[in-house]
Amino acid sequence: MAQLTPAACRAARALLEWTIDDLAHYAGIGRATVATYESGKRPAFASTEQKIVDAFTAYGVEITNGGGTGARLLSVKPKRSKAKKRTG
Repeated sequence: MAQLTPAACRAARALLEWTIDDLAHYAGIGRATVATYESGKRPAFASTEQKIVDAFTAYGVEITNGGGTGARLLSVKPKRSKAKKRTG
């Protein structure tokens, strides 16, 4: 498995058209955790990175580090409903 990086995380989200809230929901982690990790302000714990990778893998995205960091869509799976939007 390739190393997850903030750039690869953002790329994978873009492939799935997920928001930060969507990734937090599907990975079972906090929104602030995703935002802080993707900004490069703080590294994620190994267990958190695994949850993120597992969420992407479940939806057909693989993290890659061929010529650089990134992600690729292996298959198109039906999107689950988006994370509930907060109101008010």
